[in-house]
Amino acid sequence: PRRPPRSWSRRCPPLLHLRSRPSAMPAEPAAAHAAEKPPLTSDYLDCAQLRFSLGCTTVADKAPLKAQLLKQIEEKEMAPFYRATCEALGWEADAALLAKLEAANATELARLSDAIKTAEESEGESEICSAMLAKAEFLMRIGERAKALAALEETYAKTVGLGPKLDLLLTKLRLALFFDDKKLTADTIDAAKGLLDQGGDWERRNRLKVYEAVFHISTRSFKKAADLLLDSVATFTATELISYNTFVLYTVTTSLLSLPRADLKSKVIDAPEILQVLGEIPHLANLLNGLYECRYRTLMEALVGIVDSLYADRYMHAHTRFYWRELRVLAYNQFLESYRSVSLAGMATSFGVSADFLDKELSGFIAAERLSCKIDKVNLVVSSTRPDKQSAQFHSAIKQGDLLLNRLQKLSRVINV
Repeated sequence: PRRPPRSWSRRCPPLLHLRSRPSAMPAEPAAAHAAEKPPLTSDYLDCAQLRFSLGCTTVADKAPLKAQLLKQIEEKEMAPFYRATCEALGWEADAALLAKLEAANATELARLSDAIKTAEESEGESEICSAMLAKAEFLMRIGERAKALAALEETYAKTVGLGPKLDLLLTKLRLALFFDDKKLTADTIDAAKGLLDQGGDWERRNRLKVYEAVFHISTRSFKKAADLLLDSVATFTATELISYNTFVLYTVTTSLLSLPRADLKSKVIDAPEILQVLGEIPHLANLLNGLYECRYRTLMEALVGIVDSLYADRYMHAHTRFYWRELRVLAYNQFLESYRSVSLAGMATSFGVSADFLDKELSGFIAAERLSCKIDKVNLVVSSTRPDKQSAQFHSAIKQGDLLLNRLQKLSRVINV
């Protein structure tokens, strides 16, 4: 091939030379920084869930859970959390263990305070913020709510940049969820959304969606939670908050109450990210497919099985009875849409319950105007009283036409005068 002239390199744009040069930044400090900051895990919030499960009456075998929680407490030296757990669950505190944990906490706090003082005397702002964040995360880890919150606020005031500030707010959200502080959670979510309006990467934005969805689950806003969870299915990375299996459990259970059948099929049943773990969660596949495929006996059996799991969950616990009731109402309405009338015994067989139970169940929902049907106690028949859509539209059109004619007559009288 022909050799380029010597003057070729002189005519090249400077960017071509710059691209071929090695980076002036050394690789070692970046690697060291990555080593100093281990990836986030769900261990912190797992401790809150373990303590909650130990207080639930539906959990049969609590010995393994207690051993697991005590192991976490000892490994992470959580003296304040251990003291609060003993008070909440009525345990007798181990004085030797508590003294050991408190001594370790005092030593570590002294070291972290010295690191902050050293950074303030001889290092820059980024090193000061890192030292302050380390102390805040330690206080958060051991269960010192008030001190950890104050330390996070102080660190946030000194932090520069949207990314680090969003990370601090996500850390603050984990603290709020750990202690079930709904007001702090709502305020922190609003603050994080305000920062995201100014910018922010997609990874943090998607993680915030999962945090917000969990908050909406805890406040029974299942529709909002389902929308946020479905948006995060393909990009879920918030493993420091919940596991992926728990994420799928929340997604499916909230979607069942929130989505119409067509959306349920396209967004949940056919979603490959959900299908790959659906079988690992007990009763969840039967719950989902039982409702969609109108296999109501399977649905009821799965609902009975999954209620205990929901009752032992920190965020779903307070809404388990509501979920149990609403999903049954949804199933009854879906069943009755296909019939003008059906025998009570036939409907009871479809749901796998007795006729007497179904009679009492439907009577309560009919009285509360949750079901559009009536029960013929003589012939033991359930008749649908749902109005025909075409007939309702016809009567609505006639009524609106009458109103329009009356207004035109009034207008004509005014014009004539």
